[in-house]
Amino acid sequence: MSARAEAVSTTASDLLSLMKPRLSSLVLITTAGGMFLAPGPLSAVHALVTLLATAGTVGAANTLNCYWERHSDQFMERTRNRPLPSGRMEPAVALWFGISLALVSLPALALGANLLTAALGLLALLSYVFAYTPAKARTAAAMIVGAVPGALPPLMGWTAVTNQVDAGGFALFAILFLWQMPHFIAIALFRKEEYAAAGLKSVPLERGDDSARAQVVLYLVALVPMTMLPFQLHIAGSWYLAAAVVLGLSFLGLGAWGFFKRLGKPWARQAFFFSLIYLTGLFAALCLDRVPRG
Repeated sequence: MSARAEAVSTTASDLLSLMKPRLSSLVLITTAGGMFLAPGPLSAVHALVTLLATAGTVGAANTLNCYWERHSDQFMERTRNRPLPSGRMEPAVALWFGISLALVSLPALALGANLLTAALGLLALLSYVFAYTPAKARTAAAMIVGAVPGALPPLMGWTAVTNQVDAGGFALFAILFLWQMPHFIAIALFRKEEYAAAGLKSVPLERGDDSARAQVVLYLVALVPMTMLPFQLHIAGSWYLAAAVVLGLSFLGLGAWGFFKRLGKPWARQAFFFSLIYLTGLFAALCLDRVPRG
């Protein structure tokens, strides 16, 4: 490979990494889940455009987040090798790449889905970049702000089909909103020192580990009954309900075990990884036991 081709390949790889592909893939899965569960038809072409445009919108938000946090990222092990904190890329390149992605993706989202879905995409981008990102250095309550754009993708998938925010779409939003809380807190517990070095606020740093573990339990207590809404709204059937109960009580049991035993980083890592298994299992059960709509 020539030096020029290698440079182009490296730049392309760095631009892709700014979009945080692993996080974006989770967003696409929940968006696709929302589309699949929503009542009504959506052509394959419109579904594909919606997913690609959603990926672009999320990628734009993540890129602009990387631009904003390029200085604090150098103090965290999992982010210090990103293109900006490592010095491989000029900040202006990332800034214009993020802006360009947004300018292309949001109109495409309006064309592929509808104006409501594009508006929700814009809300997700603006709240993530201009509310959540700067708030992370000021207050642990930023976690709640950040959960809003994180919970919008399944609602966007739902509105892409229905063109309205109704009980079904809100249920999916609420489930993902509540799920993010124990997920975020678990990360903050086992990366506590890195958060402190980067100057970022978190529940463990502001309130202490005991409070963080207690909040994990409280959010899980709220999450378990919320996951029953799709059954009550006739979005999914009894097999989904059984799976939701088993997964929810397992997650709650793990959280309670950590709280009562006052467990540390190994437990927090377990809770983090189980949160990913939990969400995957829950959405799989939702889609597999979807109630057909006439």
